[in-house]
Amino acid sequence: MIYEGNIVDIHNERIFKGKIVVKNGKIKEIIECQTESKHFILPGFIDSHVHIESSMLTPYEFSRIALQHGTIAAVCDPHEIANVLGKEGIDFMLESAEKSPMYFAFGVPSCVPATFFETNSAILDSKAVCRLLKTGKFTHLSEVMNFPGVIYEDEDVLKKIECAKKLKLSIDGHCPGLTGKDLQKYAKSGITTEHEATTLTEAEEKIACGMKILIREGSAAKNFNQLIPLIEKYHDRIMFCTDDIHPDNLEKGHINTMVKKAIKKAYNLFKVLKAASLNPIIHYNLETGILRKGDFADFIVVDSIENLSVIQTVIKGKTVFEKGKDILPFLKHSTPNNFSCELKTEKHFKIESKGKNAKVIVAKDKSLLTDYLVEKIKTKNGEVITDIEKDILKIAVINRYKNTKPALGLIKGLGIKKGAIASSVAHDSHNIVATGCDDYSLKEAVNKVIENRGGLYCISNEKDEILPLPIGGIMSDKPYHEVAHKYSKIDRMAKELGSKLSAPFMTLSFMPLPVIPKLKITDKGLFDAEIFRFTDLFC
Repeated sequence: MIYEGNIVDIHNERIFKGKIVVKNGKIKEIIECQTESKHFILPGFIDSHVHIESSMLTPYEFSRIALQHGTIAAVCDPHEIANVLGKEGIDFMLESAEKSPMYFAFGVPSCVPATFFETNSAILDSKAVCRLLKTGKFTHLSEVMNFPGVIYEDEDVLKKIECAKKLKLSIDGHCPGLTGKDLQKYAKSGITTEHEATTLTEAEEKIACGMKILIREGSAAKNFNQLIPLIEKYHDRIMFCTDDIHPDNLEKGHINTMVKKAIKKAYNLFKVLKAASLNPIIHYNLETGILRKGDFADFIVVDSIENLSVIQTVIKGKTVFEKGKDILPFLKHSTPNNFSCELKTEKHFKIESKGKNAKVIVAKDKSLLTDYLVEKIKTKNGEVITDIEKDILKIAVINRYKNTKPALGLIKGLGIKKGAIASSVAHDSHNIVATGCDDYSLKEAVNKVIENRGGLYCISNEKDEILPLPIGGIMSDKPYHEVAHKYSKIDRMAKELGSKLSAPFMTLSFMPLPVIPKLKITDKGLFDAEIFRFTDLFC
């Protein structure tokens, strides 16, 4: 096979006319010569950190759409499905990925559970993590979210890190807001990446500690605009990632979107492409080719550097995407799951008033961080009720693994004026999280998720919408375009209820995550992530 065009050589930082000769899946020759083709040939893009489960697609189905955007590899953390199904969930992800020509580099989740402040279904202790790392199926130890465990030298956490170091595998970080001596100790333990930085100051301090920064542009957390200036000075220490991306956003674009934005902002083309391709390949020791003689024939053909419209994606010499053609067929998957809770009544969502003031979670658009306020609450007959005028709604987290009472709190910033939304995508243990304007709507929303053994649900007085997620309660078994369409529909309905958030369901899904500041709520209660302990609702 011979491919002709303008070849983008990121190693020597030049573009030249030529042809690539491919034989037996590898690049036999790269020949500089005149060609009539106006197309550009460049290395494929790499998502350097992604939880595929957040796309609500299986790895195979994820690849069917990512390949269309020129993504040829993804560095994955199967943390979400591991919290739901343990090793069975990880095995499911590996098996699905093997059906795709796309490169999937899976890490072993380091924090299952993420903390013991919420209920999940599995525990991967240091012995289990080391067994998995030694199988040779994994490229790294996934994000070490338990940074207090590193700082205060938790024995089990340190054993996981030491095991990865002995096997010479990279270790991913997760330490939002960490600074000073604690950050230095965290990085010195052997952790070399960070995708939670949100400011230049935070990112540069982490770079100074030896960490590489993954610039994130997901569905809820978007840090590209704040962090892209790093590319000028630290281009060899920068990678691009999505972390968590919903199907409707993935259908529109992937890493190619970040590359286009950077080029439009006039950042150096080769520095940008190194962050999107070369740097993650080197850091994670991926076998992906990077347009050199002898490499696997992995590359993309695009219409222009400015548009980056992918005409063809090639992996190991085979065309896996060609514009206008459907090369990879839809494949059916099994639907392993884990739901053991009973239906709820309206009584389960009543909050007895124990004071005039209460702590309220404040959700932020395009951020996983929350704030909190102390607000005067609205009551009736001795019970707390929602205050729609002040945008203070009830929030509930329901244990899906055993039958217990819901944890209840208050939240501001979602903006819903009627009805309720509920989801079994609730990081990281994926219990059910719901918010709403009245107890009836909350009950209906939660019960619909339970009845479907997982999904996203939105209800108002006039109508309702559901996106079923039968795989672990967090992924669909349907084709990507169908999932994207249903997600867009339910997302639109949530916004019709009044939410001004870019991604209401994604934002809601992070309210139970106690490792990210400031105030969160798990199935065990209201949690202050700054002091790392539970706190009372009333004050």
